[in-house]
Amino acid sequence: MKLARDTWLIFQRQFQLLMRNPVWVFVGVFQPVMYLLLFAPLLKPALNAPTQAAAYKIFVPGLLVLLAIFGGLFQGFGLIAELRAGVIERSRVTPVSRLALLLGRSLRDVVSLIVQAVIITLLALAFDLRVFIGDLLLAYLMLALIALMTSAVSYGVALKVKSEDALAPLMNTVAQPVLLLSGILLPLTFAPGWLQGVAEWNPFSWAVDGTRALFAGDLGNDKVWQGLTIIAVLAAAGVFWAARQFARSVR
Repeated sequence: MKLARDTWLIFQRQFQLLMRNPVWVFVGVFQPVMYLLLFAPLLKPALNAPTQAAAYKIFVPGLLVLLAIFGGLFQGFGLIAELRAGVIERSRVTPVSRLALLLGRSLRDVVSLIVQAVIITLLALAFDLRVFIGDLLLAYLMLALIALMTSAVSYGVALKVKSEDALAPLMNTVAQPVLLLSGILLPLTFAPGWLQGVAEWNPFSWAVDGTRALFAGDLGNDKVWQGLTIIAVLAAAGVFWAARQFARSVR
C-alpha cells in the first residue's frame, strides 16, 4: 500500500513537471510523424502491398515500437540533471520508497508514450488504417511494457555513469543495432536468412512482429503472446535492476 501511494505521489510530481512544458510531448512525436507522412507513402510499391492501407498496417506498428524504444532509452538525461541539481540527494531524507522513485518516473514516461502513440494512430486513420479497438489496446500494452523497460534501464544506467557525455554514446550504441535488427521500418522477411537468424535473438523483433499481428487483427498469432511474455519478463528484470541502482544511490 505504501509503495502504491509513494509511486502515485512521485508520478503526480513528475507529471506536473511534464505538463508545465507539454511541448516535449509533441517534440517527441515530431520525427515519427515525419516518417508517417514522408516515408510511409513510399512503402506500397516497396512491399508489394495490395493497398496503401495494407502498407500502413505493416509500417505503423513498427513506428510505434520505435517511439517506445527511443522515447524510453533517453529518459536518463533528465535524471542526470536531477542528480546535478541535488534532487536525488534530497530524497535520502524522505521516507518515500526507493522503488517508487523509479516507478513514478517510469509510469510518467509510459503515459507520455501512450499519448504520443494515440496521436500517431489517429493520424494514420487518415491514411485508411483500420484496427479493432481490442487489438489496439493490446498493442498499446506491448508499447507500455517496452517504455517501462527502456526507461527503467535508462534511469539505471544514468545513475551508474552520472554524465550526459557517457550516457549519449552508450544509448546510441545500444539503440542502433536494436533498430536494425528488429524490422521496425521494414519487415525482416525481406532480409537474408542469416540476418533473420540474428534478429531472432533481439527481443524487440518479437515485439514488432506481435504488434504487427495485432494491427492485422490476428490476435491468435503466437508472436503476440510470445512478444508480450518476452517484453514483460524483460520489463520486470529492468525495473528490478534499476530499482537496485536507486536504492544504492539514495541511502
